[in-house]
Amino acid sequence: MTTLPILSANVLFAYSAYFVGTASPGPSNLAIMSIATADGRKAAFSFAAGVVCGSCFWAMLAALGLSAALLAFSGLMAGLKIFGGCYLLWLAFKSGRSAWQPRAAQAQTAGGNPSLRRLYTRGLLLHLTNPKAILVWISVVALASPPNGSAPHMLTIVAGCLAIGMLVFGSYAALFSTPFARRVYLSVRRWLDGGLAVVFGLAGLKLLTARA
Repeated sequence: MTTLPILSANVLFAYSAYFVGTASPGPSNLAIMSIATADGRKAAFSFAAGVVCGSCFWAMLAALGLSAALLAFSGLMAGLKIFGGCYLLWLAFKSGRSAWQPRAAQAQTAGGNPSLRRLYTRGLLLHLTNPKAILVWISVVALASPPNGSAPHMLTIVAGCLAIGMLVFGSYAALFSTPFARRVYLSVRRWLDGGLAVVFGLAGLKLLTARA
């Protein structure tokens, strides 16, 4: 009697590894947290949806075996690194500017809540321009796949990891958009935005200076 792919030890181990990596604090989670506390639950869910869709794109490439081929094109990877690093530095600038401004000046500069479509696009770009996402998905697929893995098996891996990603990112959006979290955010807003500026800045510089 064959074991279902979703119950195999390798797949469960890959799911666990992906959950730990996704739930660990990083640029995406910190951005969702900041957006949830500053702009509310809908805004955070829109940004999280963009992150998940970006992850889905890399996941499908990995499942189809195309991401390994992309890694062979050094020019494409270099372009992704440059664009992704510059995008992270831009996010660092925005967070730093927000931290520098008083609350009243920030509200006047923002001119209201950002549109949900713009937030979705920001989340999508944050994940699409991260070359490390390709490597992560290649590792997950390779770890969970048997030597002769079939297409349904690969789709099981991708679907399971994407469900984990939606759960994690959705939980961040829901948790940090509660009234209590938003009150805490207002009291530490400048410190939090300053911390985000440092995280985004270091991540962008690391991406720009890392060797291919």
